[in-house]
Amino acid sequence: MIQLEKDGGLWIATLNRPEKANSLTEAMLTELAEIAEAAQEARVLILTGAGRAFSAGMDLEAAKSGLPTSPVWERLSSAIAALPGLSIAALNGTVAGGAMGMVLACDLRIAVPGAKAFYPVMKLGFLPQPSDPARLTRLVGPSRAKLILMAGQKISTDDALAWGLFDRVVTPDTLLQTARDMAADTLGATKEHVSGIKELCR
Repeated sequence: MIQLEKDGGLWIATLNRPEKANSLTEAMLTELAEIAEAAQEARVLILTGAGRAFSAGMDLEAAKSGLPTSPVWERLSSAIAALPGLSIAALNGTVAGGAMGMVLACDLRIAVPGAKAFYPVMKLGFLPQPSDPARLTRLVGPSRAKLILMAGQKISTDDALAWGLFDRVVTPDTLLQTARDMAADTLGATKEHVSGIKELCR
């Protein structure tokens, strides 16, 4: 349910469970974490989804087996955040719940019109992944982070762009090409140059 395409230093991982809005099982999360850990050797990692949603978050059936508190969520986001190269979330639709973790850990986030972002942990009685609140706060500020995490608000495409949660909004037919264009300079540089600039930006 995770499709991985490698093109030299460019890796594209696609959540491919469109009939379930790419809701995440533990097996999918583990596979994504393994990809992100292996992508330490890549220059660019792009995360995207098949269908109309990036991810609806945690699979409801998987939630019954302890997935909400599994360390695999943090393992995945930590691996993405640790990448020495560029990571891009190419959001083909709405991102919800625990799927926000991997998106927040990326360096860049681009989305299609109509894509929303929400993280209903307060309503569902779960704590967010440990690293997520700080990453979210760095992007949108403390009040807006609380609006998402504590007030449970669904953030529209326009607001997400204005707040800095999304970096760019593009049409669905240009989403992946835009991500590839953003990756071009990084793919053309040496690994040392890439990791050096990335470290200066931390």
